[in-house]
Amino acid sequence: MEIAEIKYIGHLRTESLHLKSGEKIITDAPLDNQGKGEAFSPTDLLADSLAACALTVMGIAARTHGIEMTGTQVKLSKFMLADPRRVGKIIIDIKMPNINYSEKEKYILENAAKTCPVSKSLNENLIQEFNFSY
Repeated sequence: MEIAEIKYIGHLRTESLHLKSGEKIITDAPLDNQGKGEAFSPTDLLADSLAACALTVMGIAARTHGIEMTGTQVKLSKFMLADPRRVGKIIIDIKMPNINYSEKEKYILENAAKTCPVSKSLNENLIQEFNFSY
């Protein structure tokens, strides 16, 4: 299924068009790789995809089990490796709303995050660190 059209717009930038919605994403090469760092880099989007997928699947689990999680926030960090240049580690710090979650609810939400489709699609050598604060 086609989802996007992407074009190189020069100066190490791309523009992605989401075909269904018409939304656009601009990427820019990072400062440490000849870019200006004025937009998400492709590897930033990889890390962002993992975090967004984790939150989305947590939301599905929360809806299924009647758990409130509106207002959950993520701080996202990405660490690059060299030779070959690649993402080596992604840290996802998830701050849950100030709700008294049961141990069962915590397990449901944390398991959902750690087993989201993006997580399961990434190379085993990429370290994925999920930290939850309640």
